[in-house]
Amino acid sequence: MSLLKNLQSLEKQYAVLEPTQHQRHELNKKIEDFSDVFLDDIDNIAAFNADDKVTSLFKLDDQRQNLDEILSIYRKDVIGKGIVASSPGHLGYIPGGGIYASSLADYMAAVSNEYAGIYYASPGAVHIENETIEWLKKLISFPQSAVGNLTSGGSIANLIALTAARDKFKIKNEVIRKSVIYLSPQVHHCLHKAVRIIGLEDIQYRIIDLDENSRMLVSDLEQKIQHDKDQGLKPFLVVASAGTTDTGAIDPLEQMADVSEKHGLWFHIDAAYGGFFIMVNSKKEAFKGIERADSLVIDPHKGLFLPYGLGAVLVKDREAVLHSHHYLANYMQDAHQDHVTDSPADLSPELTRHFRGLRLWLPLKLYGSEPFKICLQHKLLLTQYFRNSLKNMGFNLGPEPDLSVSYFWYACEASIQNQFNRKLLEYIHKDGTVFLSSTLINDQFVIRMAILAFRTNTNTIDKAVIMIKKALKLCLKDFKLIA
Repeated sequence: MSLLKNLQSLEKQYAVLEPTQHQRHELNKKIEDFSDVFLDDIDNIAAFNADDKVTSLFKLDDQRQNLDEILSIYRKDVIGKGIVASSPGHLGYIPGGGIYASSLADYMAAVSNEYAGIYYASPGAVHIENETIEWLKKLISFPQSAVGNLTSGGSIANLIALTAARDKFKIKNEVIRKSVIYLSPQVHHCLHKAVRIIGLEDIQYRIIDLDENSRMLVSDLEQKIQHDKDQGLKPFLVVASAGTTDTGAIDPLEQMADVSEKHGLWFHIDAAYGGFFIMVNSKKEAFKGIERADSLVIDPHKGLFLPYGLGAVLVKDREAVLHSHHYLANYMQDAHQDHVTDSPADLSPELTRHFRGLRLWLPLKLYGSEPFKICLQHKLLLTQYFRNSLKNMGFNLGPEPDLSVSYFWYACEASIQNQFNRKLLEYIHKDGTVFLSSTLINDQFVIRMAILAFRTNTNTIDKAVIMIKKALKLCLKDFKLIA
């Protein structure tokens, strides 16, 4: 067989990878029908299925299946197991919900396969990504000179910020063991992971005491920094939270900024969960001082209700970010021209980069920011609505929340209280109508609510109350607290 005929034969054999227009329409119709059925019925789907036994065969063995069969598997053993993250009843961790317009943006980005890493490769895509960064900087009141990056989530965003802080203060070699980081016991665990990843595993931690509302005590922060300096150590990083995962607490940002500035430390704020509540007028005062951070993390896939896969980091010191992330390679000499700060790949560990910014840009262009602001305000009020309902049922509540995360527990004899509430949560999970999670507050087991999904409404909370009442009755019976 000639070379040409061989090539033509091979081209026919892999032509299945490029479906015709008619074939695309058929595939699209099946996906559209699947999506419509799922979304139209999402209020009636249990938010959690504790059965984790997957019955479908996911094995890749070159046995072909049609799309109908594949969608059936997906519905049964992907959506149908564990947490339904898009459900209005997902109140357990920090939900977002996944607005529909973002899924269309992801489809557009995937079909066109735009590469959003280097300006030279796709100036339009990079401009869109950078415009979302500009929008975020204005929202947080960061200076125009700050740089930013859209990441897969808060973990990578925090990693970039902490790397910049490390490089700014030259924390390396023998300096590591004498350097100190100050943070809350409720700081997100991805900060601890980031410290290890960037080579600072042997650094010294100082855990700052909290007040009754789980906010860091500035007096304790100040005292510990001064003590470490007196001991000849090198304090360099203060980490605050604008909405902790455990309790939704906002640390005293303004005062912490004062202390950090006084001692010449890098001030980082993890606002992954709570940052977008700055859009709500009643909460703006609580975020006073956020604009003074040296770096900040905020997740659109939380507070702007986008699908998982979009965090953001803002850093004021451009050179500190470029120090670790800007590299040149011979094969990319055409791409590196005069657009260093325009290229997301120069501000992130990622070179290969999905055009993830479109999933934020498109909804903002379609709807503007006002519906997002209103939805956030709604979640704050809905949290109060849930707390009022729980109080009327006889539950004890945590302190008035800063945002939309709160917790509760059923008070009984101290020796069995944690055991009782663990069992109560087991019954709640077994029901699954609404998904709640738990945490420990001063070694006390509490049940945690996180109200942020854009689909969550009063009907959702009413369902949760009915579910909790049933679970409580069963639990009281188990512990022989009722006949």
